Amino acid sequence: MEGGRVKKCFVSSQAVMGMLMVQVMATGMQLLSKIILNNGTFVLALMTYRHIVAAVCMAPFAFYFERGMIKSKMNWSVFFWLFVNSLCGILFAMGLFYYGLKDTSATYAVNFLNLVPIVTFVFSIILRLEKLGLSTRAGKIKISGAILCVSGAMIACLYKGRTFHLIHKTLQHHVQVKSSVLHKTRGTILLIGSCLSYSSWYILQAKLLKVFPFKYHTTMITCIFASIQSAAIGLCIDRSNAAWKLEWNLQLLTIIYSGSLASAATFCLISWAVVRRGPSYPPMFNPLTLIFVAVLEALIIGAEITAGQLLGMVLIIIGLYSFLLGKTKEMKNMPKSNIEAAEAATTVESTKVQPASPLTTTNEDIESGSVKDVVNP
Repeated sequence: MEGGRVKKCFVSSQAVMGMLMVQVMATGMQLLSKIILNNGTFVLALMTYRHIVAAVCMAPFAFYFERGMIKSKMNWSVFFWLFVNSLCGILFAMGLFYYGLKDTSATYAVNFLNLVPIVTFVFSIILRLEKLGLSTRAGKIKISGAILCVSGAMIACLYKGRTFHLIHKTLQHHVQVKSSVLHKTRGTILLIGSCLSYSSWYILQAKLLKVFPFKYHTTMITCIFASIQSAAIGLCIDRSNAAWKLEWNLQLLTIIYSGSLASAATFCLISWAVVRRGPSYPPMFNPLTLIFVAVLEALIIGAEITAGQLLGMVLIIIGLYSFLLGKTKEMKNMPKSNIEAAEAATTVESTKVQPASPLTTTNEDIESGSVKDVVNP
């Protein structure tokens, strides 16, 4: 009897542990990226190498789970949409995020990632992919959450207030990190552009899924295109050997970590959780990254935490959970026939259903606010 309870508790906690692992990996990626960017790493070189690693890691999944399935689907139209997918979702979204991260701080930048579900929701309203539903309780909760998220971001951007240090300033000299000159205004503009690009990218997935509904191949090919695009633009900006040289240092570790864990492993864990708990489950854990990054950045890098950031973080977390709660209630209140029709429209084949990917999101994912990074940038 006792053994059965332990087994049941272990099974029920697997999804929670999986999503906690995702947030821990995302936190590590944000901090490692911030450190190497401060130390002079060329952003486009980082993106090129990272997505080469991600493509290599995704290849076994693509060729094993989708072998022999894509021959009839590959054409110039598919290549065009995959090219646009990588251009919008990786080159613009991730590139702008990295440059914004370089100009600000990891804690400040992660605030904008938590706004992606809200901005996607606004775009869905504008494009008439979703209704406001102000006459329903779920709709009111959803709108209130969106307002709180936007308010939190505004406060974090515009209000500083009192500053806090979790470690004494004299201890910061032991941390070998070059401090970058903060250009907060420029960084904020870049992060807003990244947020808009990510949201546009998720809307784009509805079209991409119709023309090429193979998630592992889409992820792999998108990463290949992203590497080519990043390399092409990067070489136009900086062709020096120093910008592209790889050495056995923290930069190489960050590239391998980002490509294998923050992209490939995160993809597998999120897909597994979506299948078992639904698409709205993974993003409920996203605010944890904000908390982890804020604390570790203050402890490791010695970054300051301001009262405005703390207040903004609290409002964004409350707002995001309110938004997801409203979306969950809304999905439960939908007629069963509508849900079945949506599922049928996004099924790869009539008898096969594949898990959702961070790089290929279905209409249901968009409607439920399942907006991740992240593939975390």
